Amino acid sequence: MKKQHNQVSPETEAEAMAIAKSTQRPGQSKEQTKLIAQGIQKGIEQYKKQQKSKRRDADKHRKKQQREKARQAEAAELDSNQLLPQTSSDAATNPRLPWILLLLSWAGFALYLALVP
Repeated sequence: MKKQHNQVSPETEAEAMAIAKSTQRPGQSKEQTKLIAQGIQKGIEQYKKQQKSKRRDADKHRKKQQREKARQAEAAELDSNQLLPQTSSDAATNPRLPWILLLLSWAGFALYLALVP
């Protein structure tokens, strides 16, 4: 389990006390001011925890988007690499196509010579 970190930083404590003293009412005892400072201190701590949580969530979201972009780029690269070998393999599976085209062109040329006087 994680150890709870209940110790307050001196900066937060000093800031809370300064705020409590600035809002002190006439006739207010030191104990009351100290209690107000403790409440302000808890509020500051809670605010810092919320901000830390928001930063952590934003960082997780940013990292997740970076991983997704990397995956998409990798998938696109993989797809483009797969398309090139397939086109060359299509030509290799049908080697008769160039010969058929050659014979058709010669037949067309012969027909042309036969029809033109």
